[in-house]
Amino acid sequence: MRKLTKTFIVSLTLCIAFTIWGIIPESIIGKGSLGNVTTAIQTALVSKFGWFYIISVSIILGVSIFLIVSKYGSIRLGKDDDEPDYSYMTWFAMLFSAGMGIGLVFWGVAEPLNHLYAPPFGDSATEESARLALRFSFFHWGLHPWGLYAFVALCIAYFTFRKGKASTISATVGPLFKGGDHGRIAHLFDVLAVFATVFGVATSLGLGAKQIAGGVSYLTSIPNSLTTQLVIIAIVTVLFMLSAQTGLDKGIKYLSNTNIIFAFALMIIVLFAGPTNFIMNYFTSTIGSYIQELPSMSFRLSPLDEGGNQWIQSWTIFYWAWWIAWSPFVGTFIARVSRGRTIREFVIGVLLVPTIIGALWFSVFGGTGIHMELFGDAHIFEKIKEMGTEVGLFAMFDQMGSFGSVLSVLAILLISTFFITSADSATFVLGMLTTHGSLNPPNRIKMIWGIVLAALASILLYVGGLEALQTAAIIAAFPFVFVIFFC
Repeated sequence: MRKLTKTFIVSLTLCIAFTIWGIIPESIIGKGSLGNVTTAIQTALVSKFGWFYIISVSIILGVSIFLIVSKYGSIRLGKDDDEPDYSYMTWFAMLFSAGMGIGLVFWGVAEPLNHLYAPPFGDSATEESARLALRFSFFHWGLHPWGLYAFVALCIAYFTFRKGKASTISATVGPLFKGGDHGRIAHLFDVLAVFATVFGVATSLGLGAKQIAGGVSYLTSIPNSLTTQLVIIAIVTVLFMLSAQTGLDKGIKYLSNTNIIFAFALMIIVLFAGPTNFIMNYFTSTIGSYIQELPSMSFRLSPLDEGGNQWIQSWTIFYWAWWIAWSPFVGTFIARVSRGRTIREFVIGVLLVPTIIGALWFSVFGGTGIHMELFGDAHIFEKIKEMGTEVGLFAMFDQMGSFGSVLSVLAILLISTFFITSADSATFVLGMLTTHGSLNPPNRIKMIWGIVLAALASILLYVGGLEALQTAAIIAAFPFVFVIFFC
């Protein structure tokens, strides 16, 4: 039996300690509660360093694009004669499933509607706010986050497969600090990566459980209650733990391919069942304005407009911080499945394909929701405000009559498979990060992290602390901006 690593022990202890902190109610420790402390720190980071997030993520995207056309593009991630481990279709499916899949389903309807009624500038529920709604959804889920993921993944993949280093954050940046790969600073980076991954994924699992429960309650008499959400987490945990035991080439590979089939099937059905011509016109015009306005959106701040600045902090800067928090997890996973590809092929694939899929997704689902709001009497956004973001997709399907019920069932299946894949991928990456970068971490380590993720999501749902957990993950990820630049 392998000896447990220091990274594993410290990370697990830290996660348990923060979970206990999150359970203690505010009535006992007052301002010292996890929610209050993390909110105060996050507010300070966003208000004082918002400009830093904006500039940093844009620079990273610029570097990623430069690598496509540079002389380094022909370098292979591995030996010169290495071939890719996975076909293009499976590779794209893995990128999409691990990177954003469950988030797109959660926000596909809700985010554009939020921007429609509370735009970054101008009046709400107008033709202009409808244009802004889809464009900023593209922006928040498009080139910037995938440029960030591509850069982090490329650094890890290059040092792992080209230089023979361990597949960890510390192996990538450790040589720059005293003690090298095994020094205290390098070790700290790995611990922070685990911390951000555990809390970030646990938050997403909690939100996924809420959305599945929301869909079930729309279709049946089963209430969207805590009990329902906990039962869903328990069922999904059993499934992803079973999948985790089969490894990367079976469980995650097959689940990712299933996800992409379900996702495209649902998207195509909604496209042709909904206002098809409107959706495609909306997509085409928004892609053009997104590309045209990308430079100004990338550096947009509103120092002279408090309302506009608050919107940017709540949406754009929050998203940039959240994607940075996810970058150790997604970057490590993408690196693991990308051996054998050239840098040019890798960056084009990671940067463009998921961005286009995300834009299509928001156009179909967000566009349909906006069409129903502006030209119908749907009141979807009112239901979102009343019942929560998780019901947005199902509230839209509810407007399609009995056929909408069929789509809701498909959506629940899709969310469930994304849920399982995200958790399975997370346990795999956590296993890698806590076993000195093992490319095939032992099942018992993956099992432990799977239990931790499920327990953490369940406990924080119970005490209502998912938001505090999400904020803690973002705070832990702040130093990774500097780590990424060191790459």
